[in-house]
Amino acid sequence: MRVLTGLFTSSLADVRMEAARCLHELSHSNDPAVAEACLPATSYLLTYLSGHSVEFTELCVYTLGNLAVESETVRKQLLPQGIIPALASCLQSPHVAVLEGLGYLLPQLLQATEDPATILPLVLDSALPLHMLRLVSSNLELGMGVAVEFAWCLHYVVCSHVNNGLLISQGIVSTLVLLLLDLASAVVEGATEGLELLLCPVLRCLSNLLAEDEPESCKVQMQDERLLVAVFLFMQRFLQQHPFLVQECLWLLNNLTADEPIFCSALLTLDLLPALLQLLPCSGTVTLLALTVLCNVAEKGPAYCRQLHQKAVLPSLLSTLALSDAQVVGQSLELLHLLFLHLPEAAADFLSQAGLQALAQHRDNPPLQERVRALEERYLQPAAATPVSPIRASAAALPS
Repeated sequence: MRVLTGLFTSSLADVRMEAARCLHELSHSNDPAVAEACLPATSYLLTYLSGHSVEFTELCVYTLGNLAVESETVRKQLLPQGIIPALASCLQSPHVAVLEGLGYLLPQLLQATEDPATILPLVLDSALPLHMLRLVSSNLELGMGVAVEFAWCLHYVVCSHVNNGLLISQGIVSTLVLLLLDLASAVVEGATEGLELLLCPVLRCLSNLLAEDEPESCKVQMQDERLLVAVFLFMQRFLQQHPFLVQECLWLLNNLTADEPIFCSALLTLDLLPALLQLLPCSGTVTLLALTVLCNVAEKGPAYCRQLHQKAVLPSLLSTLALSDAQVVGQSLELLHLLFLHLPEAAADFLSQAGLQALAQHRDNPPLQERVRALEERYLQPAAATPVSPIRASAAALPS
């Protein structure tokens, strides 16, 4: 290693290149002892990130990435040696190959098993987040690969919850929303190849930001009706080929509509409810999340429940009650409870559509029987199901 490090610092470019190739081959070893043996070269690898040869810089980046994967000792040494500012400088490279390499190296640090308080504050205090945002939203000028890698990097930073307020102040929410609108335009134009790879981390970033304890600043920046339309467009386009993406869209919709009348109102006024109901026949997580979004809407009160009722939500719920998935049926029961609570005439309609027979199959199901009994006793007795003074509301009563 002493000899190899000496050759790596040679004044002869060809010799340096061959030594870099040797170090790169060594870095592929799964043996942590090999990674630690390469420690004397790490400071030089960092220095050479600012080199002028694209191939040489690329080799250094991937070598550092491989070493960082295998050894916590290497990661701990790289931090005081200045890897964070070195990466921030290198991210300004115009070369796609170098940027793709950085997209491999940076996640090794962001996903390190050490305490996030060690690495993430250094990342957030640097220019790295701004550079990552720039690369993700560069209209794919540098290729899909670069955008995807750094979108996942942003996701890892957001999931750390170290200082998401700083990311929000730097414009991560508005940047990602505009990116989703651009990607929706690409879908409309038929250019969808590989878009699911980028959409997944972007949607997940926004969902996790909304899941913060204080999401209001996020929701204010997302109050663009075009975002809802874009999300439904993605679900429609990718339902058959990439159903995992529909789940990501529904997670975002759930976080947008939870405790937020504005998005619930927009979902109704933009006539997006039929598209949501069409997802109920899907199975598993998609159905469960679609029902959760519907519950978010129903929780907002009588005007919202009336719209759900007018859009024929009851026939869809009768179908989900026929499923064997206890979670799906349980969420269906929750939605029925909200509908009957805010709109008593919905209970009468449910009875007229053989609703009691649909509930009957779950009366002896231990996880569900108490909820079924509560629905029947509270809302579906003859006196309870016949509204004396029906609640009247209209779409005009919805908040704008």
